[in-house]
Amino acid sequence: MRRILSLTLVATAAACGLGSASAQSIAVGSLDDLTGPTSANGKEFAAAKADAVKWINANGGINGKKLEMTSFDYSYKAPVAITTYKKWMSESTKPAVIYGYGTADTEALSAMVNADKVVFLSHSFSANLTDPTGASKQVERPTPYNFFHGPSYSDGCRAMVQWASNDFKKKGGTGKAKFAYLGDNHPYPNSAKEACMAYAGKLGMEVLPPIQYSMAPADFKAQCLSLKETGAQYTYLANAANATIALLKSCATVGVKTQYLTNIYAYSEPVMTAIGDAADGVIAPIHVAPWGMDVPGMKRVKEITGPEPKSTFYMAALCTMMYLREALITADKSGGVTGPNVQKAMYAKANWEPEAMAGVCAPATWTANDHRSVVDVPIMQGTMTGGKPGWKRLDVVKLGREAEWHGK
Repeated sequence: MRRILSLTLVATAAACGLGSASAQSIAVGSLDDLTGPTSANGKEFAAAKADAVKWINANGGINGKKLEMTSFDYSYKAPVAITTYKKWMSESTKPAVIYGYGTADTEALSAMVNADKVVFLSHSFSANLTDPTGASKQVERPTPYNFFHGPSYSDGCRAMVQWASNDFKKKGGTGKAKFAYLGDNHPYPNSAKEACMAYAGKLGMEVLPPIQYSMAPADFKAQCLSLKETGAQYTYLANAANATIALLKSCATVGVKTQYLTNIYAYSEPVMTAIGDAADGVIAPIHVAPWGMDVPGMKRVKEITGPEPKSTFYMAALCTMMYLREALITADKSGGVTGPNVQKAMYAKANWEPEAMAGVCAPATWTANDHRSVVDVPIMQGTMTGGKPGWKRLDVVKLGREAEWHGK
């Protein structure tokens, strides 16, 4: 928490400005939610960013230049994110890169990002951010400067229902498997809703009316009773961690029996620990190796993190930071760290894993025509053993780059 608070204090002291980055430093702006409805996620992201910046600067920086990341806690409020962005862009030292956050704010800022030619990384995996040219005609606008690492929310949910359809058949299910989609009426949980429900129907599942529950945690027994009455065998949770904790606890008290499926930000080790036994068996599209997994890149991870285990939320932000590190190094060597140069650097490699991170970050490919970085979706199941969270890999769903899904 000291590192998180340190980043926040830097932003507060600078009145949202980026300070005085010099020729020997590179300024990056970072939006975080430390106090809003997705703070369980945001605190993990912020900790990973702080650790990564510390490690990068202690290991050569960006070709000898210090990476200066200024963080601002926008409490998951899109208007605050917009105000902060405008403030940063009015500074004498404008950032060439911003590490953004949620779907509502990222999509709202995309037109400004385009105009300013600022590379905007985010934790929003909205499919609306995946078409850099607008050729698909399914996006509100082209988003050539928006990047994220991982399957889009739509593709992640498609992978979930494909797994569920196969699981139902393997278990000898008769008739149609019942599928329910749960989430708030908000850009983030709505992002995958239409695409996922349509795909579930295409796979022959009975798609039930969606059930709404808030992003902010509450007593969700009424929603859980509604879910129980539907008899859904497979239930997708589209909100973030705080709401997942509250919902699964509520559903456990009323005896809901269903296979829960979630997005990447709904479920992780802290969520499992907070829920307890009721968190066992939830399935999610986890595109990063859980901390401690026996893969070559875990050595580098532990150099950065130290010996304490980290969550998959943390690992997702760490992977993004290591992609950013390499893109900045490449851009700096190719004319300087400008938005267009960083953008080109993001296109420089295919099936890209950050240096010394093999097996940790799902290999990514961004191109000038397609920003869907990961289309082979790892399916992971959470386990609770003796009160301790763990993971089991079930499958990798290879969705491919269907043209009809681009931007949707």
